[in-house]
Amino acid sequence: MGVDVLLGLQWGDEGKGKIIDRLCNDYQIVCRFQGGPNAGHTLYIGDRKVVLHTIPSAIFHEGIINLIGNGVVLDPVIFKKEIDNISDLQVDLKSKLYIARKAHLILPTHQLLDKASELSKGLQKIGSTLKGIGPTYMDKTGRNGLRIGDLDSRDFDQKYKTLKEKHLHHLSRLYSEINLLDEYNLEQAEEHWFNSLDLLRSFKKVDSEYFIDASLTQGKRILAEGAQGSMLDVDFGTYPYVTSSNTISAGVCTGIGVAPNRIGKIMGVTKAYCTRVGSGPFPTELHDDTGERLRKAGAEFGSTTGRPRRCGWIDLVQLRYSIMINGVDSLIMTKIDVMNDFETIRACNSYADASNNKINNIPFDLDQSPLSPVFDSYPGWQSSLASAKSFDQLPSAAKSYITTLESQLGKKFMMISIGVGRDEVIEK
Repeated sequence: MGVDVLLGLQWGDEGKGKIIDRLCNDYQIVCRFQGGPNAGHTLYIGDRKVVLHTIPSAIFHEGIINLIGNGVVLDPVIFKKEIDNISDLQVDLKSKLYIARKAHLILPTHQLLDKASELSKGLQKIGSTLKGIGPTYMDKTGRNGLRIGDLDSRDFDQKYKTLKEKHLHHLSRLYSEINLLDEYNLEQAEEHWFNSLDLLRSFKKVDSEYFIDASLTQGKRILAEGAQGSMLDVDFGTYPYVTSSNTISAGVCTGIGVAPNRIGKIMGVTKAYCTRVGSGPFPTELHDDTGERLRKAGAEFGSTTGRPRRCGWIDLVQLRYSIMINGVDSLIMTKIDVMNDFETIRACNSYADASNNKINNIPFDLDQSPLSPVFDSYPGWQSSLASAKSFDQLPSAAKSYITTLESQLGKKFMMISIGVGRDEVIEK
């Protein structure tokens, strides 16, 4: 028995949180393996919308341990706000939520560095959420970072001070023209940060590699939860418009400390169309009324930033790439109901270059390549899917769209979400 993996196959916002909330009763442990509070996993608890940024998406289920893995970067202030926001839901967090000692801490000055770096790029900005995540990963790889386990160190305050001074030196040396300290109350931010540490210290800390190994040896079922989409992977995404961690299935091994031969089933989530937040290439993006129609129907605004998402038709070239690099076994589709009123549905099955040559691969320099999407068109179903309880009960046009995508992608859909509710899911 291995660690199963569920991750997003596009640029994020695929609806992973809802799917994990749906699947997690088959597991005893659910782990976050990468990313930070730039994630926004949306769940509906009854009629209440809950957005989780750091906590794994199985936290509202009884009998499931939720692990924040060593590949995650954690902001104590945001973590405390997240805890406070769900405190009235009577969740026994102390018994259900574990944190890896090797996970890294986001400092207030990491956020300053993040903002200064983004401002310095001008029109070439990446679209960072300005949460300090990139600079935190830079300190991790630069062997300067503070980790959760350091909270128990006697010289923690000195370690913090040393890293803070390093950051302030970088700000004055590299971004001398961008003086953020005049508008950013660092002393106040530090006060909030240190006040949040008491709560963080109260949670159970584990060495995730030993914890996962022992759990697998005991026969426990484990699910690893991706935070951002595959196309934001720092190695295989649309670089440089990516996040700072490995979002693909390979990241599970380093993100919780598990050997590659102990990875089990890999499940990939895709929307029935495509969205992206922030800058970077997006071949099927729609800049017309259809794009706006998708945005409004799908309520496509970032759960973390509130920014309107860029919208477009589904990109099968991109999905085949994500399926390949992740080793996906089965697919899950979300938000097909967003297209209920569309007369025609389109899907990009290849690209065309400037000479009208057919391109079926994601090029190295996608952000510089003048590629045009080549679309196939399918009839819409123009009816609600709400009453469907099985795949066979879907409108024929919806079934045809799904089976055509399966043929084009070479993988089957195991689950199809037909609404925002927890139970509005068809298992195929």
